[in-house]
Amino acid sequence: MRYSTNYDIGDRKRGAGINEDSVSITVFEEGHREGYLGQTRVASESEEREDADGRPANRSAAAFVLADGAGGHDAGDAASYIATTALAERLAPVAIRAVRSHPDTFDVDIDAGVLPETLGPEDVQQAIEEAVVETHREILRYASESGTQSYTTVVAGVYADGKLHLGWVGDSRAYLVNSAREEIVRLTKDHAVVQQWEDAGEIDAVEAHVHPNGNEITRALGGSGHEDAERATVDVDTRTVRLFAEDTVLVTSDGLIDAQTDAPNLYEAYVESRKSDEAADRVLDAVVTDDEIRDVLLDADHLDAAAERYVSLANERGGKDNISVLLFDDATLPATPTSGGLPVRAVDPAVDITDRETVMFTEE
Repeated sequence: MRYSTNYDIGDRKRGAGINEDSVSITVFEEGHREGYLGQTRVASESEEREDADGRPANRSAAAFVLADGAGGHDAGDAASYIATTALAERLAPVAIRAVRSHPDTFDVDIDAGVLPETLGPEDVQQAIEEAVVETHREILRYASESGTQSYTTVVAGVYADGKLHLGWVGDSRAYLVNSAREEIVRLTKDHAVVQQWEDAGEIDAVEAHVHPNGNEITRALGGSGHEDAERATVDVDTRTVRLFAEDTVLVTSDGLIDAQTDAPNLYEAYVESRKSDEAADRVLDAVVTDDEIRDVLLDADHLDAAAERYVSLANERGGKDNISVLLFDDATLPATPTSGGLPVRAVDPAVDITDRETVMFTEE
């Protein structure tokens, strides 16, 4: 398994602001019976070993978290720090248990009675949801004790046995880029006002990129400190998708998508033009689109280069907010099918979001 992370405060905040994003990844690599391996294959940055039948001599699992402290509140950095550290602590054992219950990967014959119960996708999703809710309560306790408002978005996941299990709250995102098919799919759907309006057909996809309300999210971990932390809960969306050797997972804060500092003017010009094609093109040229995100990965020589390019791209488009990215892939997985369709992996159609620091939206 290969992975890379990168993060930056963002050009607009450089020298005056703070980085409220946090990223963590815990990787578990397991190898066995190296002595009977028949060949070695080098995959880009890392060396992967296979036996003569093409079976991997090692397997990987990981728990990862990306959190974006909500701007406009005075303890977003603390909230994101708590989210990444607490969730890493809770989810790493889940990842390890998920792979430990499959000794057949190494042709090891062990009585099932001495192994932990196999975790299915629903079990891992439930574990992620419970971990996120417990972390939400931990942030609420911090907010109460510190007398601060403490909010953060989160994307948390477990990778094990060739499957990616995700849970998320807020508008940080996960994508999947497949180099064999040269395609990108969105794995998460924003909990955001603009997302709701686009889903309802009230705005179009171009408006969604630069809408003045693009900073308003509808869900987050944490709160004002006045909630009952022991009973508090938060709605967590979860899902599981199958991965292939040519897939790269990208998790990012909205600082990549929401980089354009001139979004209000672009929005006004687009609306005043009665949504002309020319104005739409100007918007799409100015923001970071999903197609550009795909192309960065397809063009990069390795994950570190892609992670660095994402930060540079966000800053080139304005660097409005903190930028954090996490990428990983696993070359030991089965290859992408060359014929027929892939499993459905994209979340419901979603759109890019836009301007300003993230703040909590509260209906009057």
